[in-house]
Amino acid sequence: MATYSLANERLRALEDIEREIGAILQNAGSRYDDERGTVILELSKEKTNERLLDRQAAAFTASVQHVEAELSAQIRYLTQVATGQPHEGSSYSSRKDCQMALKRVDYARLKLSEVARTCEQMLEN
Repeated sequence: MATYSLANERLRALEDIEREIGAILQNAGSRYDDERGTVILELSKEKTNERLLDRQAAAFTASVQHVEAELSAQIRYLTQVATGQPHEGSSYSSRKDCQMALKRVDYARLKLSEVARTCEQMLEN
């Protein structure tokens, strides 16, 4: 169950990143009713409001940096998963090791019982 919730969490994070990219593009190219306006609209004016442009540029840069950081984190995670390195949320390797250890214990018990039977037979003769 934890694997599914981790996968769902990763998908939600990617959806959030996608929405943020959409918002970045929308802020750059379409008009809003609030005071932010758009960079393109403001730049098309004969007399631009430099403070407004600075705020919009800072917001744009911060959003792009946030998206870049989130995408980098997702790519790092996918790189770990794809190369077989252990990662959070995966217990496959541990479960496989445990199963193999139990099989080795069963095999050792079988061989010890065979040795015990052989010893008993030799002592009887």
